[in-house]
This record gives sequence, C-alpha cells and structure tokens, in this order.
Amino acid sequence: MPEIALLSNASLLAIAAILLIGVPHGGLDGAVARHVGWPSGMLPWMLFHFTYLVLAASVAGLWWLYPLPSLIFFLAISALHFGSSDIRHISPPSSKDAWLPLMAHGGLVIIAIPVLQSTDVEPLFATLVGAENSLWLLNQIDQLKLPWAATLFAYLIYSVYQPRWRKSLLSLAVLLALAYLLPPLVSFALYFCLWHSRSHMQRIWRSIAPEQRQRSAREAVAYSLLTYAAAGIYFALQTNSTPTSVNPITPALVQLTFIGLAALTVPHMLLVDFIHGDQAQERQHD
Repeated sequence: MPEIALLSNASLLAIAAILLIGVPHGGLDGAVARHVGWPSGMLPWMLFHFTYLVLAASVAGLWWLYPLPSLIFFLAISALHFGSSDIRHISPPSSKDAWLPLMAHGGLVIIAIPVLQSTDVEPLFATLVGAENSLWLLNQIDQLKLPWAATLFAYLIYSVYQPRWRKSLLSLAVLLALAYLLPPLVSFALYFCLWHSRSHMQRIWRSIAPEQRQRSAREAVAYSLLTYAAAGIYFALQTNSTPTSVNPITPALVQLTFIGLAALTVPHMLLVDFIHGDQAQERQHD
C-alpha cells in the first residue's frame, strides 16, 4: 500500500462526515426503485439488492485490478452525477439549456479541487493509484483548467440573460471559494454532505408517497448500518494485514472512502440519474 503522511484532524473529521453523513443518502435507493416501477414482493426486492451489490462489488474489484482507469472513470461519472444533481432543481440535465451549467458544476470536484489544492491532492491520489500515476493524472487535470475557466465565464454571461441560473452560479462561487481556502477533503466533505447529499435526500423524500415513507426510512437506516459494517470489516483487515512505516489507518481510510464511494456511486447513479431522472423529465413533458 502506498504511504501517505498522516491526515490532519480536520481531514479526519471530513472523512468521518463523508462516511457517516454523506454515504447514507444512497439509502433511499430502494424507495427510488419502487417509485420508478420496480415490482413489489420479496423476490423482486431480493433481486434488486443482489443486482445493486453485484454492481458495487464489481466496481471495487475492478479498482484493485485497474486502479488508474478506475479512478479516471470515477472522476468522470462524479462530474456527471454531481453536476446533474446541482442543477436538477432548475432544469433537467438532458435539456438543451442545461449543458453549460452542467459542465460548470461538474468541474467543481474533478477539476477545481485538484487544481487549487494539487499539493494535498497528490498524496491522496498516490494512495489510490500510486505516485507516478498520481502525478500523471494531476497533470492531465491541470490541462482542463483553462477550458473549464472559459466554461465558468460563459456560465456567468449566460446567467446574466437567464436569471434562474443566478442562484446556482452563486452557490458554485461559494463552493469554489471553499475549495481554494480549505484542504481538499474538507471542502469535498462540505460539498458532499451539506450540498449534494442534503438536496438529493430532500428531492427523493418529496417523491416518495407518504404511506411509503416509514418503510423507506427503515430501509435507509438498515442500508447505512450494513454499509458501516462492511466498511468496518475492510478497515480492520487493511490496518491489520498491511505493513507500513506510517500509521496504516491513514491509507486505509483514504482507500475505504474513495473506493467505497466509487463502488456505491455506479448503481446509485444508474438508478437516480438515468432511470429516476428520465422518468421525472418525461412527467414534466406530459
């Protein structure tokens, strides 16, 4: 396992927030599946969760085999997922007037944070994909900063003529300031927990029928507890079996956080962005 300097207390708290506050927002995916028409009954319920777990496990397995392509893939789908979520309350991400805001918001996590905090991001990436790959990937991301800056400027001009985008642009500006001022894990945790997860859970909760909410809440708690149990097993195995001259807790936490997020994001994104999102757009056009 690549070695990494010890994380600051603020970064450790950020990881705790990501795992304890941010990750559970996917606990409502069972309710989302029912909302989009997944059949009721024990067998369909088991099939849904089996498929969900197989997808998540496949992503984690591919990461161990092909870490660099997996990290690139994770960053790409994160840009699409986060960008779509940030603008969905204004316009469906697939609509013609949303592509510019989608690109602007999608670059926050995958471009702004690595570029603005490259010194701190490099050892995090190195823990995930190795030192050489980390430097190569950061260099590739750095090549995107000028095109993305041009996108931000175009978004600013666009919002002058489309006032409904001004509030989202202001939110993005605040998040960019946090990315500049704070360590990468801290700024990401603030965005992931207080912005992305909060707005997602509010949006999904409003879409659940009142008579289904109690069941959905119980499922969300149960899924979160199972996720924590799996994370605890992984963490214990990694810290006990991997020799390193640096405290093994640090790299294990970084890997647990980001490989775990990647594994959960793929089935979550397929369900929320492509299936649930498409149906929501169709209802708007009806």
